[in-house]
Amino acid sequence: MTEARYLTVISPGMPATDGAGVQLTRMVGTPQLDTIDPFLMLDRIDSDDPDSYIAGFPNHPHRGFETVTIMLEGLMRHRDSVGNDGLLRPGDVQWMTAGRGIIHSELPEMIDGRLKGFQLWVNLPAEKKMMAPSYQDIPANQISTASFEGGAARVIAGAFEGIEGPAQPQIPIRLMDVRLDAGTVWTIAPAAENDLFMCVYEGSVQAPGSEGQLHDVPAPGVAVFGGEGIVTVTAGAEGAEILYCEGQPIREPVEKHGPFVMNTREELQQAVDDFNAGKLAVG
Repeated sequence: MTEARYLTVISPGMPATDGAGVQLTRMVGTPQLDTIDPFLMLDRIDSDDPDSYIAGFPNHPHRGFETVTIMLEGLMRHRDSVGNDGLLRPGDVQWMTAGRGIIHSELPEMIDGRLKGFQLWVNLPAEKKMMAPSYQDIPANQISTASFEGGAARVIAGAFEGIEGPAQPQIPIRLMDVRLDAGTVWTIAPAAENDLFMCVYEGSVQAPGSEGQLHDVPAPGVAVFGGEGIVTVTAGAEGAEILYCEGQPIREPVEKHGPFVMNTREELQQAVDDFNAGKLAVG
């Protein structure tokens, strides 16, 4: 009998505000669903009200992890202390390694008033937290799609069905934007040592719990899987769109304070002190 993973958590996320008043839904990084090693946070923006997001995310620092911005609709202007300046368009991805420190801004630019997308935070292991910052600008036309019966997956990082994602994360990650037609049964085999979750952002899926009973996961919702083996989900009557996040756990202590993620309280305090002294993104 083939081993299968099963649902352990279904979480709808919670309303949150970040940056200069941007309204979003925090899917991971909440009191109900904190971290899913190595993933620290997932924010979802989906709005046709410019007043809820147009002020964006003015200059702010990061240290100790990677941020992944996935644009689905609208535009996002990026500028940072390393000298990068780019415009993310629908379908584009930005993979930024903050490392020892970076200061950047993310400011929306409207297309017909719509803004839709995600920002995912990926932890770095201790030996990489103080590495030099870097930036990967990945246009939509560099992201290949793996098609299968009843659906398709844009492969951003890692590999699926012979397609390699263009992103180069610092730890083993598989990140995909998956579309399933109504009623499609989709099966995927995660790496045995990896943890994973799926963020259902349109439609719904069903997945089995530990006793084999099926549970509904409607959008917006996060499904976390435990156990070992394959994962199987079935799309609902309206189909489903899913952000699939799989990664190798780091299994190290995590100390967080706003935009800083380190291993110890002392390292966290040093990040705050470096930022206040203007040293965070220098050298």
